[in-house]
Amino acid sequence: MSALGLSSHESAVPLQGLAHESFAHVNLSARAVRSRLSPTPSPSLDAVLNHPAIWRGTECARVAPGISTGFAELDAHLPGGGWPTGAITEIYAERSGVGELQLTLPAAARLTQAARWLTVVAPLHVPYAPALAAHGVRLERLLLVETRTAEDNVWACEQALRASCCGAVLLWQEHIHERALRRLQLAAESASTSLFLFRSARVAPASPAALRLHVSRAEGRTIVRILKRRGGGLPPPIALDLHGAFARRSRTARQPQILEPLLAALQ
Repeated sequence: MSALGLSSHESAVPLQGLAHESFAHVNLSARAVRSRLSPTPSPSLDAVLNHPAIWRGTECARVAPGISTGFAELDAHLPGGGWPTGAITEIYAERSGVGELQLTLPAAARLTQAARWLTVVAPLHVPYAPALAAHGVRLERLLLVETRTAEDNVWACEQALRASCCGAVLLWQEHIHERALRRLQLAAESASTSLFLFRSARVAPASPAALRLHVSRAEGRTIVRILKRRGGGLPPPIALDLHGAFARRSRTARQPQILEPLLAALQ
């Protein structure tokens, strides 16, 4: 007999049943908890690596398509396949006249031909209009801004960058405060306008620029070295034949002008 007045046999049956029911109840509860806590199927590694916000350390970032530079060998190393839009590109020239401006002219020509404005602020020299026209820049879409102070340069750039009709802004300025650079970056983002900031190679401070290039000259070619880009890894220096590329584009542009009159005369 047990202390409760029940025999061991009588007390064993309900206790075993109670234990079984409790055990079953616990198992059901645990199963429910596991079903609630079990994570959803995780995405595959390929899906993660293909996300546009993720890139591997040796490749360019996957960003929105940029404006082609007009040089395929340079486009191949730039995220988006060209100049970044809505961002700052800094070009550090070893010395003036090594091809730093000519590097931007194919993109400038396409923008003006698409009825976008090209704003040039505080250039070191007055742009030579016949040379710009020879590169395909529509002069009626060129705005030249001359100011008196560095603060006026920043203000003029900011207004142009925020204008949706402006495709690109070219600014020459050695020293510019980081806060002013961030203002210009926000202005560029607001209208997806490109800002090209030309500076001396002696000046290379921290900057929010998406792309930074060093431009020099060697053996008759323009050497472009990428200092910073969106994504990991930096390619070796890129040698560009700017004059040869310009000659090829000029021949291609002249062919329709020559062929059309000939075809009309033969008809």
